[in-house]
Amino acid sequence: MRSLNLVYLSLMLSSSAALAQSEGNTTSGSLAYPKPKKVDQTDTYHGTTVADPYRWLEDDRSAETAEWVKAENKVTFDYLGQIPYRQQLQNRLEQIYNYPKYSAPSRKGEWFYFSKNDGLQNQSVLYRQKGLDGKPELVIDPNKLSADGTTRLGAFSLSKDGKYAVVGLSKGGSDWQEYQVMDLATKQYLSDKIEWVKVSGAAWQGDGFYYSRYPKPEGSALAAKNENHQVYYHKLNTPQSADRLVYEDPQHPQRFHIASTTEDERFLLLSISDRGKGKDGNALLFVDSKSGQKTFTPVVEEITDFSYGVIDNDGDRLLILTNEKAPNSKVVAFSTKTKAFSPLIPEKPEPIAEGSVSAAGGKLFVEYSKDVTSKIEVFDYAGKRESDIQLPAIGSAGGFGGEKDDKFVFYTFTSFTFPPTIYRYDIATRKSTVFRAPEVDFKPTDYETKQVFYTSKDGTKVPMFLTYRKGIKLDGTNPTLLYGYGGFNISLPPAFSPLRIPFLEQGGVYAQANLRGGSEYGEKWHEQGMKLKKQNVFDDFIAAAEYLIAQKYTSPAKLAVQGGSNGGLLVGAVINQRPDLFRVAIPQVGVMDMLRFHKFTIGWNWIADYGSSDNADEFKALYAYSPIHNLKAGVNYPATLITTADHDDRVVPAHSFKYAATLQEVYKGQNPVLIRIDTNSGHGASNTKKNIETTADIYSFILWNMGVRNLKEIASK
Repeated sequence: MRSLNLVYLSLMLSSSAALAQSEGNTTSGSLAYPKPKKVDQTDTYHGTTVADPYRWLEDDRSAETAEWVKAENKVTFDYLGQIPYRQQLQNRLEQIYNYPKYSAPSRKGEWFYFSKNDGLQNQSVLYRQKGLDGKPELVIDPNKLSADGTTRLGAFSLSKDGKYAVVGLSKGGSDWQEYQVMDLATKQYLSDKIEWVKVSGAAWQGDGFYYSRYPKPEGSALAAKNENHQVYYHKLNTPQSADRLVYEDPQHPQRFHIASTTEDERFLLLSISDRGKGKDGNALLFVDSKSGQKTFTPVVEEITDFSYGVIDNDGDRLLILTNEKAPNSKVVAFSTKTKAFSPLIPEKPEPIAEGSVSAAGGKLFVEYSKDVTSKIEVFDYAGKRESDIQLPAIGSAGGFGGEKDDKFVFYTFTSFTFPPTIYRYDIATRKSTVFRAPEVDFKPTDYETKQVFYTSKDGTKVPMFLTYRKGIKLDGTNPTLLYGYGGFNISLPPAFSPLRIPFLEQGGVYAQANLRGGSEYGEKWHEQGMKLKKQNVFDDFIAAAEYLIAQKYTSPAKLAVQGGSNGGLLVGAVINQRPDLFRVAIPQVGVMDMLRFHKFTIGWNWIADYGSSDNADEFKALYAYSPIHNLKAGVNYPATLITTADHDDRVVPAHSFKYAATLQEVYKGQNPVLIRIDTNSGHGASNTKKNIETTADIYSFILWNMGVRNLKEIASK
């Protein structure tokens, strides 16, 4: 795909013809925004006619769109460049981010693999070493794969014998990956090359692996609808054209088909989901290679709203995590011989964190979520509870996976003021010891985190974490950043971010609300924020803002709201509904056109959570909160900085483009309304440098629009 910046920017250097010549500019406050053309485009949904005058901005390959992008970025970066402490904030962000960051090791035979970022490297580097005391040796350094450090290592899957690895690379932040195969003895790549991989693992079996891909897109690779997800088997040292088609279903083009294999490679597993039809669960099939079976046998043949994920096999049994008749999830066993289910680990009042059951050393490690914090219990393969793992504080733990003959496992623990620390857990002695702790340039004892529970519009109690410097005064003057997500069964547990510290150093309060729509309290919590109940999510977020103001942590003049992706939708919706509550809004890579989201790339996958404008009742609900369609003249919107990127092929940038153009058109007040469009970046920052630059711009914009004219003294080494 030719990117906006590489192909068309040269066309913009001449005259700004389409935007500036005939149509002039529109002004908000002292800013002169580009005034894009409007087209006579309407659509009729169930008898309602809806205008879409900026439809042309959906074409990410047009010179006209690229010219608008350049013009908008000029306004934005000219504005940001005038904030006197912007560079100072960026310097502090770089300083505090500049420490070694490690992943927990994973074992394959005598080798331990781990990633490390020395501090400010754009991409983490993959290493391995023989034994835990061995000398690390380089395996893959993605920083050397592109001039700007935006090529990312998206997959690394070792064969059972550890001789080969599937290496998946994505470029410029795109979700598309290209697979290659590395010989680990020589660290050289074989001739194998697999293209158009998306929503896939690499599942080894024998002398090859299974993977999922789409046919080569027609038109824009970054915007075209992705359909007909296919599973192939690739044999080593053969071209992709020789790959064997294992499964496809052209009659249901919006289904996902994802293959995996068990550790012993005995079972090939196929998960099939159909979120494009609004179903949140999956079917599950298997092939038992030991029996000579050639065709798939169903574990669960029909797709419903229940999920089934295989954790491991125990001989003929598949151990499965499911929420069937268990909204908080449970573990069951399925006999591949008798085709019967049997209970293993029953449902508890605390939900099992989404997908968080790991197997290693013949044990099952289950992460429960107790008021959004981790609680880890260990079971044997018969479902007998053996122990708890004592965590160092209230926070989040993850990892624990490994192979059946492992004697110990690693896990990482973190919280808002507890940098990610790697622990080694000895399975026999049931003891945890610190394996590796980071050194970050801040004092955790200077800050505190508390969890509060506030009441939403309908009386529901909603948890929220607050982090701030000790000793702050509750006088309503603290700059406060309220963050949320609220969707897709995704939880926001406690986690450390060094990039959050410079905001806290300025007397800021960071508030993270655990809204309905997530998985914090199991499937019921998720369902209360889906489809026709999506307004609950916005009500929860508005109530969080009201709580912060009522308790005098902040005031509307000092409150910023931020969210990304589904969280960007959240921000767009709440500033439409309650613009009076917020001084600043940061909607990032948001889903802003709720009537057309399913027409781009993989957007149809979100119908299970949002519903679809093709359905009359769901259209009514979507139209009532869709950020673009509820912008109104005469409203005093907060100072708004929209962020997106040219290689976002998950939530295509057209959402943010059309939203920015519409908001700049209707808003006539003094607050700035800007859009920051990154290049060679995707749904998230494609490298460390871009992440820091974006964060510095966001903090600068927030603090400046809250009236902060000088930074407090910030920590330095």
